[in-house]
Amino acid sequence: MGEYREIFAKAVVAKGRKFTQSNHTICPPNDPACILGCWIINHTYEAKKVGKTVEIDGYYDINTWYAYDNNTRTEVVTERVEYRDIIKLKYRDRDSVEDQDVIARVMQQPNCVEAVISPSGNRITVHVEREFLVEVIGETKICVAVHPDKCECKDDDWGMEVSDEDFEELDPDFLQESKDR
Repeated sequence: MGEYREIFAKAVVAKGRKFTQSNHTICPPNDPACILGCWIINHTYEAKKVGKTVEIDGYYDINTWYAYDNNTRTEVVTERVEYRDIIKLKYRDRDSVEDQDVIARVMQQPNCVEAVISPSGNRITVHVEREFLVEVIGETKICVAVHPDKCECKDDDWGMEVSDEDFEELDPDFLQESKDR
């Protein structure tokens, strides 16, 4: 029976996921009569580990195309929205030594679900959804079995031997030809 060794390896030691719905109020310069379109662009974010959570700080731009002046004119209003999502972590390995690396993935980019004119008639309310998945990478200890005999893998088994036939195809004047050019 072989021996066992404890080795350190980097592995996912914690995960978290968060789905967020939010409403944003946009104040256009003109009273909107009708919403013609709404889309989100320029999404940027950064993630960092804070205690037993991951904080994601980010922003995106909401572009809202609307008609005004009795639907005779149109305009696009852009507003930058900043946010902070705090995602709780579920640990798989509480004994991890170090967990500094954070990987954040967008499962759903910020997306406009609905844009409506407020009851007062001078503002636009935009309903946005987004979702993140985060993983924390840390050093953890794992136990592996060590085979008591040496490995039976030899470097010679890779088929890397050079034969005389390989040398027959070589051009002995190769270096001289490149020098003459």
